[in-house]
Amino acid sequence: MSVVFLIIVGAAAGFIATRLMRIEADLITTIVIGIAGALIGGLVLRTLLAVMGLFAGLVGAILGAVALIFLWQKLQNR
Repeated sequence: MSVVFLIIVGAAAGFIATRLMRIEADLITTIVIGIAGALIGGLVLRTLLAVMGLFAGLVGAILGAVALIFLWQKLQNR
């Protein structure tokens, strides 16, 4: 079933991409473009999520440290 789903999604993605880029292509080429684009897009998205995930962890750690310092200073001033 996943191969059929991949072909359907590839055909839809290829159709939309060929229309956006104003390229005339036959059905097989459109499907191949869509499937290849999905593979490339998936790899790029995974890479971006991995990099942004590390960045998000750093931002979270900084915010947590700032909150801890803020609370520590409030307790010290009592």
